[in-house]
Amino acid sequence: MKAGFYIGNQTYEVREIPDKEPQGDEVKIKVAWCGLCGTDVHKFQGKNGASLVVPPIILGHECSGIVVAVGPDCVNFKPGDRVACDPSYGCGKCTWCQQGYPNFCLIRHGVAKGFAEFVCPPEQNVYHVSQSLDLKAAAFVEPLSCVIHGLDLISLKSGKTVVMYGMGSIGSLMLQLIRHSGVAKIIVVERESEKRKLALQLGATQAVTSEEIEDISQGINVDYVIECIGGKATMEQAIQIAGKNGKVLLFGLGDPAQPITFNQFDAYTKELSIFTSYLNPHTSERAVKLLESGMIDTQKIISAELSLEDIGDELKNLVYSRKGKVMVYLSKEY
Repeated sequence: MKAGFYIGNQTYEVREIPDKEPQGDEVKIKVAWCGLCGTDVHKFQGKNGASLVVPPIILGHECSGIVVAVGPDCVNFKPGDRVACDPSYGCGKCTWCQQGYPNFCLIRHGVAKGFAEFVCPPEQNVYHVSQSLDLKAAAFVEPLSCVIHGLDLISLKSGKTVVMYGMGSIGSLMLQLIRHSGVAKIIVVERESEKRKLALQLGATQAVTSEEIEDISQGINVDYVIECIGGKATMEQAIQIAGKNGKVLLFGLGDPAQPITFNQFDAYTKELSIFTSYLNPHTSERAVKLLESGMIDTQKIISAELSLEDIGDELKNLVYSRKGKVMVYLSKEY
């Protein structure tokens, strides 16, 4: 089968690798769609994603598809089922898994390398999706589940004011969930004018630049700030503009070589709470249900549909990734 590898030194290559049959409770899935994630870009650029990167590795992890075979111990799936994957495996046995934190599993690893024609994750990482949900949209289960976890951490309250940075694919999902939370005002900070227009289409009250938010935040108490970019400047500004008793969620994956700084005394006098969000523990099923409900518009987020072979150029140039979500089709059948 074909698979797309990052082989180091900012090099991507499509290789032929042996196919495999599912063992134990594994579910063999013919991949239909896989999203290109910001962490894939980080890996290609020589940085780590959610974990240490040791090339060569198959990229991609946001995948959906059709079950073609199951292992002898699989109970809940059969060939023909339409499914989405949670790529992050937790053993269920270590101290962190026992406490309900599989994202901190001591042997956590990826089990759905989606830039491949087939994946074989264990049954616990596979989720049924309804006939009504397009498989392209179903490939958003993993990023949406991460967004759900982040918002769970900060417990949005109705009637409050939220400032959100970044209208990439994650920000676009985040905005749509915030819109349904009952907050009174959502101000999106985005430097690109077209993305500011998208923010208003997806439910933002205002869409402004980073310069404009400085003035706006002087006149209101910003209750929540959610940073979905991972930039040093935007993370620092997010902490700066947060109001009294504010909560700041640093959701974007920052560069470990560029640690941020902030005025801790200012944070103390405002009694800020600063959160980070790591992966997607126990939220994939909720993501499926949200996508099936039709509450989340994924089509407006997609900037390109590319083949496995096209991804090498995209990783180098980021032509479409800067505009929105790049979706990779592995099979034209679905």
